[in-house]
Formats: sequence, C-alpha cells, structure tokens
Amino acid sequence: MTDNKGDNMYSIPLSSDSLDPDANPDELEEKQRLINQVLELQNTLDDLSSRVDSVKEENLKLKSENQVLGQYIENLMAASSVFQSTDAKSKKKAGKKKPGK
Repeated sequence: MTDNKGDNMYSIPLSSDSLDPDANPDELEEKQRLINQVLELQNTLDDLSSRVDSVKEENLKLKSENQVLGQYIENLMAASSVFQSTDAKSKKKAGKKKPGK
C-alpha cells in the first residue's frame, strides 16, 4: 500500500518487468489488467462472504422466531375446542352447562 493519494493501493510492481528490458508493453498491460481483475474478484469475494455471514445470522434469527410462533400456535390449538378430538368434545359437553346470554 502506498501513502500517495490517487495511486492504486494495490499497484504491485512485477519483478520480471524490471529485469526484462525487452518486455513487451502489451504483455505488461495484460499483466496489469489481470492483476486488477484478480483484485476486483477478491473484493467481490469479500463482499459475498460478508453477505453469507449476514444471511446466516438472519436465518438463525428467523428459525428461532418460527419455533416461538409454532409453539404459540400449538398452544392456541390445544386451548381451542375447535381442534380437540371428538371424544374430548363430547366429554366437555357432558361435563359443562351452556352459559346463559
């Protein structure tokens, strides 16, 4: 990394460039292009890794909420006469008086 503003912080001098006086400018340009592409792909990978981590966290949170809601629904169904078995309904009706209006 460099302290100069405006410089690419990932500009990497290639040792083979300085050793080869006959280096083709097209080859040097291609190497720089490939280096830039690799750096861009690394940044993309970092972004995707961060996104995966945040999605995992959200997934765990939603699983927990679903468990709570599932338990709540089970409790409501257990407390409601609509979801009781027919044997349970007939026992309840025989044991209870209808409330007056």
